[in-house]
Amino acid sequence: MEKQLHAKVVINGRVQGVWFRGTTVEMARPLGLTGYVRNRPDGRVEAVFEGSESSVRRAVSWCHRGPRSASVESVDVTWGEPTGEYRDFSTRY
Repeated sequence: MEKQLHAKVVINGRVQGVWFRGTTVEMARPLGLTGYVRNRPDGRVEAVFEGSESSVRRAVSWCHRGPRSASVESVDVTWGEPTGEYRDFSTRY
């Protein structure tokens, strides 16, 4: 069984109003990830991914480019142990 991983990701740049949250959900669910994505009041996007190490790393890598209309300037990642608190991957408002 593959190691499970947790990543909290904060994406900076032109990432709100470009369908970043929706495409993050579309990317994360087929990978079997749990967690959430949300717009932050400061204009950044925050995502939490939990799942297999390879899937979490793939999701974090995707966040460095995002959807076609986004312009990602930087990505901050905090790695940790999974909490198990998420049942699926969803958008938070």
